[in-house]
Amino acid sequence: MDMKKMMREAQKMQAKLAQAQDEIKDMTYEASAGGGMVKVNAKGDMSITSITIDPEAVDPDDVEMLQDMILAAVNEALRGVGEAGSTRLNAATGGMNIPGMM
Repeated sequence: MDMKKMMREAQKMQAKLAQAQDEIKDMTYEASAGGGMVKVNAKGDMSITSITIDPEAVDPDDVEMLQDMILAAVNEALRGVGEAGSTRLNAATGGMNIPGMM
């Protein structure tokens, strides 16, 4: 294979990866738990941007259930945005596994 052609292809892939990484940072994912009583939004950079708790979910006698719902919603939001990011990166790399990428 022509070395110049390989370099051009590598540069194209690098540009696609950079674009995909920028898009992933802006992705958002919402998850809920407890039948929607707790909602969590996460961004592609794995940050939580909001947590909404229905006042009916706040029971002073059962704080553990509220904690479990928050934990479940946060984990689902992070899992969802992680999967969406991986899907986007796979599209950019043509499914090639590149070490250090998600």
